[in-house]
Amino acid sequence: MAKTDDVEIGEPGAKLPATTTTRSGTGLKKALSIFDFITRVCALVTTLAAAAAMATTEQDLPFFSQFLQFQASYDDFTTFSFFVVANAIVCGYLVLSFPFSIITIIRPHADGVRLLLLIVDMVMLTFTTAAASASADTVYLAHNGNPSTNWTGICSQYGDFCQQVSGATVACFISTVLFMAMMAMSAIALRQR
Repeated sequence: MAKTDDVEIGEPGAKLPATTTTRSGTGLKKALSIFDFITRVCALVTTLAAAAAMATTEQDLPFFSQFLQFQASYDDFTTFSFFVVANAIVCGYLVLSFPFSIITIIRPHADGVRLLLLIVDMVMLTFTTAAASASADTVYLAHNGNPSTNWTGICSQYGDFCQQVSGATVACFISTVLFMAMMAMSAIALRQR
């Protein structure tokens, strides 16, 4: 009598061996997808806060009378204008990326969607990095000036203006770090099989 347990794979009624690697890989991918979605929401909040804070930055400095005033506004500096536009583009992308991120939660093995998010995240990372670094340079000059060219810092007169643009710059750097985390999570999830 032949044993019934000695059935080869491929025969009718054969049971496939259980694989735990695909289940744990699926669980890891799903966890990374959920954390990716949460990170996207945080990145949206920081880029939106940075763009809104910079776009509303304005301070008037009265000089002698009410009729003669000096004004500092974000649109007086081209780097701050670029900052607002770049962060607005990144905010728009993050809103559009939410459905794709949800797809990766529902279908953890959708590697094509994850690869698309990774590539576009890299482009958005360059936008946030460029905006944050250009803004940081201008904020540094506003605080300290440039002694070799005899420029003085304006933050002693326009304290509120400088504080608001500094806060917006910090928020943009935080979103840059969040984009790096999203890219790392996507790369790890793509590596898992």
